[in-house]
Amino acid sequence: MGRTNPTYRDALRAIEDRWAEFRRALRRRDQPRFDQLFEYAREHADASGLLNHQNPLVPALFSIDLEQEATLEDHEERLKALEHLLNEQRTDEETSEEPR
Repeated sequence: MGRTNPTYRDALRAIEDRWAEFRRALRRRDQPRFDQLFEYAREHADASGLLNHQNPLVPALFSIDLEQEATLEDHEERLKALEHLLNEQRTDEETSEEPR
């Protein structure tokens, strides 16, 4: 017996197919970004499939948001680490410049 409902991954592929003309119309530099968004959605396909939402675009968009939030958090942590290093470097420079 076969499945009566398409899987979430099938639905996601169908969404991507429907957006193919949009992708082709994008500038070349934006096409890999477009592809990355669907990659983000595929990364959470298991959870999205369990949700079984009537509109598969909703969990896809939420998955994209999750991945972008993780990227933002990573960038914020890296920025804080770089700021910390810069502050340490400035402190070391100021300490070495003070007359004894």
